[in-house]
Amino acid sequence: MKAKRQAPLHPVFAPGQVWRMEGVSCHIGQVGKTLVNYKLLKDNVVRAPNTLGNQAVLAKHLQAKQAVLVRG
Repeated sequence: MKAKRQAPLHPVFAPGQVWRMEGVSCHIGQVGKTLVNYKLLKDNVVRAPNTLGNQAVLAKHLQAKQAVLVRG
């Protein structure tokens, strides 16, 4: 008998999503099995570096900052 898989506790990321927090927005680029490529943009910044991070870590950060999905 196979064990049941639980649904992930973190949100499912997809390319093109924009998460909005206080003074910062997070633009999701590429999404892999465990890693996600994203940009954290402050309000008045034109360019920001790409960041490659773990999906679970980014999800915890977005939940701690009470991020809202704006586009996705």
